Amino acid sequence: MQQVEKIQPTPFWQEKTLQQMTMAEWESLCDGCGKCCLNKLIDADTDELVFTNVACNLLNTKSCQCSDYHNRFKKEPDCLQITVDKIDEYQWLPSSCAYRLLAEGQALPEWHPLLTGSRSAMHQAGQSVRGKVIHERDAGEWEDHIITWAS
Repeated sequence: MQQVEKIQPTPFWQEKTLQQMTMAEWESLCDGCGKCCLNKLIDADTDELVFTNVACNLLNTKSCQCSDYHNRFKKEPDCLQITVDKIDEYQWLPSSCAYRLLAEGQALPEWHPLLTGSRSAMHQAGQSVRGKVIHERDAGEWEDHIITWAS
């Protein structure tokens, strides 16, 4: 009897453009690292965007998830929704972000939850903000909290 090799279907993020994805597919691209919830500053001298380790007050710093995702825009007016129509603005997202990577024609990182099946590989790879951030209410001057690991 001849053994039949099972052919794996192509993952949706490899066969669809960002514009073709369903809302569920779009949302599943988020790895849940929490880096987009970090406050950023623009260097006045160079116009360079820099990340801080100052997180939005809604970010659960242990799970790296928004503590009130559905009401985030009401509670945090500066919160930005990442949508496909803003692809040209994705340069402010961290370089490891799936939205940015796919918009730039790159592959998902090997630790991404869509590849590994869970977020634990992302946390183990040090790609999340877990244990590395403080909330806005505790930060003081954001300029004292500039980091390079999240960009």
